[in-house]
Amino acid sequence: MDYLERNYGIVKERMIFQMENSLALGRKLIDSELDTGILNFIVRPIVKAFYDYWAQHDARKGTLKQINIILEAGKKLLLNGNSEESFNNIIEENFPNFLKYDQVTYQCSKHHKNYEKLKNNSKDTFINYLKEVKTFLEVKEDVKDYGDLCRAAFKTKEIASRNLMTQLEYTENGIKIIEDDPSILSYPTGKKIIIKALRKGFDLTKNEFIEAIDDTYTE
Repeated sequence: MDYLERNYGIVKERMIFQMENSLALGRKLIDSELDTGILNFIVRPIVKAFYDYWAQHDARKGTLKQINIILEAGKKLLLNGNSEESFNNIIEENFPNFLKYDQVTYQCSKHHKNYEKLKNNSKDTFINYLKEVKTFLEVKEDVKDYGDLCRAAFKTKEIASRNLMTQLEYTENGIKIIEDDPSILSYPTGKKIIIKALRKGFDLTKNEFIEAIDDTYTE
C-alpha cells in the first residue's frame, strides 16, 4: 500500500505547514493587539512571554502530537477495515489523547461550567478530522502534491468547500464558547487581548483556506 504512505507524508507535511503559519500569525496578532491600549505596556511583557513560551513548547509539541494521533488513527482505520464499528472504536481509543494535546481545552479550566461544551466540540472536531484524513489516505490515483491529493480526494470544489466549512464551524464554535464567557480561560492576565487575537486569527485563516480551495480547483 505505497499510496497510503505517500498520502500520509503529503498530509502530514501540509498540516505542519498550517501549524507553523498559525503560530506565526498568532504572534503577529498578539503584537498588534498590544499596540492598541494605553495600559498595555504593563501587560505586554507578560502576554508576549507567555505566548512565546506556549508557542515554542506547549502549542508546537501538542499540535504535532495531535497531527500524529489523527494520521495514525486514519491509517489504522483503513488497515483494519472501514466499518462503522471500527470507526467508533478508533474514536473512543484515540480521542482522550487528542483532547490531552488540544491547545484550546488545555488552556481552559476543567471545572468551568462550559468545559463540557468545549470538550464535546473538540470530539466533534476530532471525528471530522478523522473522516477527512481517511478520505485523503485512501486516494490511489497518481498524485504529486497536496493540490493533486485534494482534487483526487474531493472531486469538486463544492465538496471540498463543504468539508472545509464543516471543520471551520467546529473551530468557530470553540471560539464562541470562550468569547461568551472568558472566565473559562486559565490565563492569569491578558484574556481580552488573547481572545481578540484568536478571533482575528480565525477570520484571517478562514479566508486563506477559502482562497486556497479556489486556487486548488482552478489549476
